[in-house]
Amino acid sequence: MSAFAALHVTAFRRVFLSQSFSLVGNWLSLTAAAWLAYDLTGDAFSLGVVVFAQQLPVLLLAPVAGVLGDRTDRRNLFTALQAACALHATLLATLSFTGHLLFPVLVSLSVLRGIINAAEWPTRQAIALDLVGDRSLLANAIALNSSLFNVARMIGPAVAGLLIARFHVGWCYALDAASCLPTIGVMLFGLAPRPGTPPPPGPPTHPLRALHEGFRYAAREPGLRNPLLLIALTAFSGFAAGTLAPLIARDLLHGDARLLGLLNAAVGLGALTSALALGSLRPAPDRLERWVGGGALLLAVGQTLCALSPARLPTLAGMVVCGAGIVLTYAGANTLLQLRVDDARRSRVMGLFTTAQSIYPVGSLLIGAMAASALGPRATIAAHALVCVFAGWFFLRTIRHRTPIASGGAETAVPAT
Repeated sequence: MSAFAALHVTAFRRVFLSQSFSLVGNWLSLTAAAWLAYDLTGDAFSLGVVVFAQQLPVLLLAPVAGVLGDRTDRRNLFTALQAACALHATLLATLSFTGHLLFPVLVSLSVLRGIINAAEWPTRQAIALDLVGDRSLLANAIALNSSLFNVARMIGPAVAGLLIARFHVGWCYALDAASCLPTIGVMLFGLAPRPGTPPPPGPPTHPLRALHEGFRYAAREPGLRNPLLLIALTAFSGFAAGTLAPLIARDLLHGDARLLGLLNAAVGLGALTSALALGSLRPAPDRLERWVGGGALLLAVGQTLCALSPARLPTLAGMVVCGAGIVLTYAGANTLLQLRVDDARRSRVMGLFTTAQSIYPVGSLLIGAMAASALGPRATIAAHALVCVFAGWFFLRTIRHRTPIASGGAETAVPAT
């Protein structure tokens, strides 16, 4: 199968190309929010607060949004959510240009964006099958979406750094708002309906009962439980360098917003390289398990480089290594879960995967508090690197416990996060 097979489907290709704008715009806003949080307060703790405010709603509301996505037309829901993102960014741009974007307002609007993201992120993933219309192309579509995400991660922060340094931070939000328009246009006018396509079925039992059964199923299967634990631990501690990137750029390396953009782009470069390697090599599940555990250890190496380096170049290299480790761990664990879960419980297990990823804001809040304390940023990053070492070591010790691959999950390609 060609690496770009899903792009031959017109609907997927149009949405994919339109998303190349909105994902870059999303990174413009994320970088601007991080810079503003530290610029407005001069306090490292504020970085953790903003990340926490934006991500906590995803942790709490993503399962509810998943139920909504299963019971409504996903195309219409996704269009509405893109419009909400555009309106949110427009409000931020207006407040920024007029000088009314104070830190409490930034935190409040970060919570609002988190609520939108709680519905938008799972819908963005779920809509892939609706667009390609062929399960054999699903893994390829997910891999293409992952590559696009990581390219945007490279471009968006770098462009944001230039905009902040040379013009005004408000332009980041203005461009984010404009970047949603192509996707809205494609969803409204660029997709033909597919006659005869049945609506997605609703949950067969009461949602709470189905959720409880999914928890029990994942907890009793080591092949599912262990990757989920690994994701939870790395989500908690694996983003210390990324969370503190504005502080690293300004205080430790004496740079400006352009250096912050480069640091974030370096993470994207490592992530993209890792995603392409996974997609092209297509390792067998038993080998992929070792890659997943090794990814957590690689993440620890990258964070250690960031913690110890006094210069820009080694720090940028550490960020590249962090990005590679993140994708090896997350995309690899995603693939292991998809291969092992049976189809009847697939959505619930992937909901647990999203929940495990969403522990990130709790870790970010602690990271900000630790960096603002007497411990300082370098020791904070090093301490969280040790947690990643433990997570990778523990997972590698448990890979002898393997769950047989479900008959319904015969995909061998690597779907990346």
